[in-house]
Amino acid sequence: MSSIKIECITKENNEIGESPVWDEKESSLLYVDITGKKVCRWSSVTKQVQAISVGNLVGSVALRKSGDYVITLGTTFAALKWKEQVVTTITQVDNGKPNTRFNDGKVDPAGRYFAGTMPDEVHPHMMERKQGALYTLFSDHSVVKHFDQVDVSNGLDWSLDHKTFFYIDSLSYSVDAFDYDLQTGKISNRRSVYKLEKEENIPDGMCIDTEGKLWVACYNGGRVLRLDPETGKRLQTLKLPVDKTTSCCFGGKDYSEMYVTSASVEMDKEYLARQPQAGRIFKITGLGVKGVPPNPFAG
Repeated sequence: MSSIKIECITKENNEIGESPVWDEKESSLLYVDITGKKVCRWSSVTKQVQAISVGNLVGSVALRKSGDYVITLGTTFAALKWKEQVVTTITQVDNGKPNTRFNDGKVDPAGRYFAGTMPDEVHPHMMERKQGALYTLFSDHSVVKHFDQVDVSNGLDWSLDHKTFFYIDSLSYSVDAFDYDLQTGKISNRRSVYKLEKEENIPDGMCIDTEGKLWVACYNGGRVLRLDPETGKRLQTLKLPVDKTTSCCFGGKDYSEMYVTSASVEMDKEYLARQPQAGRIFKITGLGVKGVPPNPFAG
Protein backbone atom coordinates (compact mmCIF):
# COMPACT_ATOMS: atom_id res chain seq x y z
CA MET A 1 0.00 0.00 0.00
CA SER A 2 1.56 3.30 -1.04
CA SER A 3 1.56 6.01 1.58
CA ILE A 4 -1.12 8.67 1.30
CA LYS A 5 0.11 12.25 0.95
CA ILE A 6 -2.06 15.34 1.41
CA GLU A 7 -0.69 18.67 0.19
CA CYS A 8 -2.12 22.15 -0.13
CA ILE A 9 -1.62 23.33 -3.73
CA THR A 10 -3.05 26.88 -3.72
CA LYS A 11 -2.33 30.08 -1.81
CA GLU A 12 -5.76 31.68 -2.19
CA ASN A 13 -8.32 31.26 0.59
CA ASN A 14 -11.63 30.81 -1.20
CA GLU A 15 -14.76 31.77 0.73
CA ILE A 16 -16.56 28.62 -0.47
CA GLY A 17 -14.42 26.55 -2.81
CA GLU A 18 -16.63 23.97 -4.56
CA SER A 19 -17.32 21.84 -7.64
CA PRO A 20 -13.80 20.63 -8.55
CA VAL A 21 -13.58 19.23 -12.10
CA TRP A 22 -10.48 17.99 -13.91
CA ASP A 23 -9.97 19.57 -17.34
CA GLU A 24 -7.76 17.10 -19.18
CA LYS A 25 -7.22 19.37 -22.22
CA GLU A 26 -5.77 22.09 -20.01
CA SER A 27 -4.10 19.77 -17.44
CA SER A 28 -5.96 21.91 -14.94
CA LEU A 29 -8.37 21.75 -12.04
CA LEU A 30 -11.50 23.86 -12.43
CA TYR A 31 -13.48 24.89 -9.38
CA VAL A 32 -15.70 27.72 -8.15
CA ASP A 33 -15.69 30.08 -5.19
CA ILE A 34 -19.44 30.35 -4.62
CA THR A 35 -19.71 33.53 -2.55
CA GLY A 36 -16.46 34.87 -4.01
CA LYS A 37 -18.41 34.81 -7.32
CA LYS A 38 -15.45 33.38 -9.22
CA VAL A 39 -14.65 30.46 -11.48
CA CYS A 40 -11.04 29.37 -10.97
CA ARG A 41 -8.57 27.21 -12.85
CA TRP A 42 -5.40 25.81 -11.28
CA SER A 43 -2.79 24.66 -13.79
CA SER A 44 -0.85 21.54 -12.84
CA VAL A 45 1.88 22.80 -15.20
CA THR A 46 2.41 26.37 -13.93
CA LYS A 47 0.91 25.74 -10.44
CA GLN A 48 -0.88 29.08 -10.83
CA VAL A 49 -4.56 29.92 -10.39
CA GLN A 50 -6.47 32.03 -12.91
CA ALA A 51 -9.82 33.36 -11.69
CA ILE A 52 -12.71 34.91 -13.59
CA SER A 53 -15.27 37.02 -11.74
CA VAL A 54 -18.78 36.11 -12.86
CA GLY A 55 -20.80 38.67 -10.88
CA ASN A 56 -23.13 36.30 -9.04
CA LEU A 57 -23.11 33.31 -6.69
CA VAL A 58 -21.70 30.45 -8.78
CA GLY A 59 -22.65 26.95 -7.65
CA SER A 60 -20.85 24.66 -10.07
CA VAL A 61 -18.78 24.43 -13.24
CA ALA A 62 -18.66 21.68 -15.88
CA LEU A 63 -16.91 20.93 -19.16
CA ARG A 64 -18.70 21.52 -22.46
CA LYS A 65 -18.35 19.28 -25.51
CA SER A 66 -18.12 22.25 -27.88
CA GLY A 67 -15.31 23.72 -25.78
CA ASP A 68 -15.17 26.05 -22.77
CA TYR A 69 -17.51 25.55 -19.82
CA VAL A 70 -21.03 25.65 -18.44
CA ILE A 71 -21.80 26.99 -14.98
CA THR A 72 -24.72 27.39 -12.62
CA LEU A 73 -24.97 31.05 -11.72
CA GLY A 74 -27.59 32.39 -9.32
CA THR A 75 -30.68 30.57 -10.60
CA THR A 76 -29.48 30.24 -14.19
CA PHE A 77 -27.65 27.70 -16.26
CA ALA A 78 -25.04 29.69 -18.18
CA ALA A 79 -22.13 29.32 -20.60
CA LEU A 80 -18.65 30.63 -19.80
CA LYS A 81 -16.14 31.48 -22.51
CA TRP A 82 -12.81 31.34 -20.68
CA LYS A 83 -10.45 33.40 -22.87
CA GLU A 84 -13.05 36.09 -23.56
CA GLN A 85 -14.29 35.97 -19.93
CA VAL A 86 -17.86 36.16 -21.21
CA VAL A 87 -20.89 34.63 -19.48
CA THR A 88 -24.15 34.07 -21.39
CA THR A 89 -27.38 32.82 -19.87
CA ILE A 90 -28.77 29.55 -21.21
CA THR A 91 -31.94 29.36 -19.12
CA GLN A 92 -33.44 30.29 -15.75
CA VAL A 93 -35.01 28.09 -13.02
CA ASP A 94 -36.82 28.55 -9.68
CA ASN A 95 -38.97 31.33 -11.14
CA GLY A 96 -41.01 33.05 -8.46
CA LYS A 97 -38.51 32.06 -5.74
CA PRO A 98 -36.44 35.18 -5.04
CA ASN A 99 -34.22 33.62 -2.38
CA THR A 100 -32.74 30.50 -3.92
CA ARG A 101 -29.53 29.79 -5.80
CA PHE A 102 -27.93 26.86 -7.54
CA ASN A 103 -25.50 24.80 -5.50
CA ASP A 104 -23.68 21.70 -6.71
CA GLY A 105 -24.02 20.31 -10.25
CA LYS A 106 -22.52 17.63 -12.49
CA VAL A 107 -22.95 16.29 -16.03
CA ASP A 108 -24.39 12.79 -16.48
CA PRO A 109 -22.97 10.10 -18.83
CA ALA A 110 -25.35 11.22 -21.61
CA GLY A 111 -24.18 14.86 -21.43
CA ARG A 112 -27.06 16.35 -19.41
CA TYR A 113 -26.26 18.87 -16.67
CA PHE A 114 -27.86 17.96 -13.32
CA ALA A 115 -27.87 20.71 -10.67
CA GLY A 116 -29.90 21.58 -7.61
CA THR A 117 -30.88 24.69 -5.69
CA MET A 118 -30.96 25.81 -2.06
CA PRO A 119 -31.83 28.99 -0.12
CA ASP A 120 -29.15 31.60 -0.70
CA GLU A 121 -28.63 32.48 2.96
CA VAL A 122 -25.09 31.44 3.79
CA HIS A 123 -26.00 30.48 7.38
CA PRO A 124 -27.61 27.02 7.20
CA HIS A 125 -29.00 27.34 10.73
CA MET A 126 -31.01 30.39 9.72
CA MET A 127 -32.26 29.28 6.38
CA GLU A 128 -35.80 28.49 5.33
CA ARG A 129 -36.16 24.74 4.88
CA LYS A 130 -37.28 22.79 1.80
CA GLN A 131 -36.90 25.65 -0.69
CA GLY A 132 -34.63 23.84 -3.16
CA ALA A 133 -35.18 21.52 -6.12
CA LEU A 134 -33.19 19.27 -8.45
CA TYR A 135 -33.06 20.10 -12.18
CA THR A 136 -31.57 18.77 -15.38
CA LEU A 137 -30.51 20.90 -18.34
CA PHE A 138 -30.77 18.88 -21.57
CA SER A 139 -28.59 19.40 -24.63
CA ASP A 140 -31.47 21.22 -26.39
CA HIS A 141 -31.47 23.65 -23.42
CA SER A 142 -34.83 22.44 -22.08
CA VAL A 143 -35.03 21.89 -18.31
CA VAL A 144 -36.72 19.17 -16.26
CA LYS A 145 -37.43 19.52 -12.55
CA HIS A 146 -37.13 16.13 -10.82
CA PHE A 147 -38.41 17.04 -7.35
CA ASP A 148 -38.53 19.91 -4.87
CA GLN A 149 -38.66 20.12 -1.04
CA VAL A 150 -34.85 20.03 -0.99
CA ASP A 151 -32.89 21.71 1.82
CA VAL A 152 -29.37 21.95 0.39
CA SER A 153 -28.94 20.22 -2.97
CA ASN A 154 -25.41 18.88 -3.02
CA GLY A 155 -23.11 16.07 -4.20
CA LEU A 156 -24.09 13.91 -7.16
CA ASP A 157 -22.66 11.18 -9.37
CA TRP A 158 -23.57 8.04 -11.33
CA SER A 159 -22.70 4.39 -10.90
CA LEU A 160 -20.24 2.82 -13.33
CA ASP A 161 -23.01 0.88 -15.09
CA HIS A 162 -25.05 4.13 -15.35
CA LYS A 163 -28.06 2.49 -13.67
CA THR A 164 -27.89 4.38 -10.38
CA PHE A 165 -27.83 8.09 -9.60
CA PHE A 166 -26.30 9.08 -6.25
CA TYR A 167 -27.41 12.29 -4.58
CA ILE A 168 -26.98 14.26 -1.36
CA ASP A 169 -29.44 16.67 0.24
CA SER A 170 -27.02 17.86 2.93
CA LEU A 171 -29.44 18.41 5.80
CA SER A 172 -30.82 14.86 5.47
CA TYR A 173 -27.33 13.66 6.57
CA SER A 174 -27.75 10.87 4.04
CA VAL A 175 -26.25 9.71 0.76
CA ASP A 176 -29.18 8.59 -1.39
CA ALA A 177 -29.49 6.43 -4.51
CA PHE A 178 -32.08 6.47 -7.30
CA ASP A 179 -32.72 4.15 -10.21
CA TYR A 180 -31.50 6.04 -13.25
CA ASP A 181 -32.52 5.73 -16.89
CA LEU A 182 -29.66 6.75 -19.18
CA GLN A 183 -31.95 7.02 -22.23
CA THR A 184 -34.32 9.56 -20.69
CA GLY A 185 -32.42 10.99 -17.70
CA LYS A 186 -35.33 10.04 -15.43
CA ILE A 187 -34.71 9.07 -11.81
CA SER A 188 -36.94 7.02 -9.48
CA ASN A 189 -37.08 4.79 -6.39
CA ARG A 190 -35.14 6.94 -3.90
CA ARG A 191 -33.42 5.20 -0.98
CA SER A 192 -30.64 5.93 1.49
CA VAL A 193 -27.33 4.08 1.06
CA TYR A 194 -25.39 5.73 3.92
CA LYS A 195 -26.40 7.76 6.97
CA LEU A 196 -23.68 10.02 8.36
CA GLU A 197 -22.54 9.75 11.95
CA LYS A 198 -22.47 12.81 14.18
CA GLU A 199 -18.71 13.46 13.98
CA GLU A 200 -18.75 13.04 10.19
CA ASN A 201 -20.97 16.12 10.14
CA ILE A 202 -22.63 17.42 6.93
CA PRO A 203 -22.33 15.48 3.64
CA ASP A 204 -21.33 17.85 0.82
CA GLY A 205 -19.71 17.14 -2.57
CA MET A 206 -19.15 13.63 -3.87
CA CYS A 207 -17.42 11.61 -6.59
CA ILE A 208 -17.06 7.97 -7.63
CA ASP A 209 -13.95 5.86 -8.26
CA THR A 210 -13.32 3.08 -10.81
CA GLU A 211 -14.20 0.47 -8.17
CA GLY A 212 -17.69 1.97 -7.87
CA LYS A 213 -17.07 3.38 -4.38
CA LEU A 214 -18.21 6.88 -3.41
CA TRP A 215 -16.05 9.60 -1.89
CA VAL A 216 -17.96 12.18 0.15
CA ALA A 217 -16.51 15.42 1.52
CA CYS A 218 -17.92 16.32 4.95
CA TYR A 219 -18.54 20.00 5.67
CA ASN A 220 -17.44 20.93 9.21
CA GLY A 221 -16.14 17.35 9.44
CA GLY A 222 -12.68 17.99 7.98
CA ARG A 223 -12.69 14.69 6.14
CA VAL A 224 -13.51 12.75 3.00
CA LEU A 225 -15.22 9.38 3.44
CA ARG A 226 -14.95 6.42 1.09
CA LEU A 227 -18.25 4.52 1.10
CA ASP A 228 -19.49 1.29 -0.44
CA PRO A 229 -22.99 2.06 -1.78
CA GLU A 230 -23.75 -1.68 -2.08
CA THR A 231 -23.17 -2.51 1.60
CA GLY A 232 -23.67 0.94 3.14
CA LYS A 233 -20.30 0.58 4.89
CA ARG A 234 -17.65 3.24 5.38
CA LEU A 235 -14.36 1.89 4.02
CA GLN A 236 -11.92 4.73 4.65
CA THR A 237 -11.67 8.18 6.23
CA LEU A 238 -9.22 10.81 4.98
CA LYS A 239 -8.66 13.56 7.56
CA LEU A 240 -7.74 16.99 6.19
CA PRO A 241 -6.05 19.94 7.92
CA VAL A 242 -9.18 22.09 7.48
CA ASP A 243 -12.71 21.60 8.88
CA LYS A 244 -14.80 22.92 6.02
CA THR A 245 -14.07 20.34 3.32
CA THR A 246 -16.65 20.86 0.59
CA SER A 247 -16.11 18.56 -2.40
CA CYS A 248 -13.74 16.17 -4.15
CA CYS A 249 -12.86 14.86 -7.60
CA PHE A 250 -10.19 12.75 -9.23
CA GLY A 251 -7.73 14.24 -11.71
CA GLY A 252 -4.16 14.26 -12.90
CA LYS A 253 -2.75 12.37 -15.88
CA ASP A 254 -4.38 9.04 -15.01
CA TYR A 255 -7.07 10.28 -12.59
CA SER A 256 -5.15 8.80 -9.64
CA GLU A 257 -4.92 12.10 -7.74
CA MET A 258 -7.78 13.38 -5.61
CA TYR A 259 -8.50 17.10 -5.35
CA VAL A 260 -10.45 18.46 -2.39
CA THR A 261 -11.97 21.94 -2.14
CA SER A 262 -12.65 23.75 1.12
CA ALA A 263 -14.27 26.87 2.57
CA SER A 264 -13.26 29.66 4.95
CA VAL A 265 -16.69 31.26 5.23
CA GLU A 266 -18.03 32.04 8.75
CA MET A 267 -14.53 31.75 10.23
CA ASP A 268 -13.27 34.52 12.50
CA LYS A 269 -9.61 35.60 12.79
CA GLU A 270 -8.90 33.15 15.61
CA TYR A 271 -10.33 30.24 13.64
CA LEU A 272 -8.29 31.22 10.56
CA ALA A 273 -5.17 31.54 12.69
CA ARG A 274 -5.68 27.90 13.70
CA GLN A 275 -6.51 26.84 10.12
CA PRO A 276 -4.59 29.14 7.78
CA GLN A 277 -5.26 26.82 4.82
CA ALA A 278 -9.05 27.06 5.13
CA GLY A 279 -10.59 27.68 1.72
CA ARG A 280 -7.64 26.32 -0.23
CA ILE A 281 -7.35 23.33 -2.57
CA PHE A 282 -5.71 20.07 -1.52
CA LYS A 283 -4.21 17.30 -3.61
CA ILE A 284 -4.15 13.74 -2.28
CA THR A 285 -1.83 11.14 -3.80
CA GLY A 286 -1.15 7.50 -2.97
CA LEU A 287 -4.79 6.46 -2.57
CA GLY A 288 -4.30 3.43 -4.79
CA VAL A 289 -7.54 4.03 -6.68
CA LYS A 290 -8.46 6.04 -9.74
CA GLY A 291 -11.42 8.18 -10.63
CA VAL A 292 -13.70 8.50 -13.61
CA PRO A 293 -13.14 11.37 -16.11
CA PRO A 294 -15.87 14.03 -15.99
CA ASN A 295 -18.60 14.06 -18.64
CA PRO A 296 -18.90 17.18 -20.83
CA PHE A 297 -22.24 18.90 -21.33
CA ALA A 298 -23.55 17.92 -24.78
CA GLY A 299 -25.45 21.16 -25.54
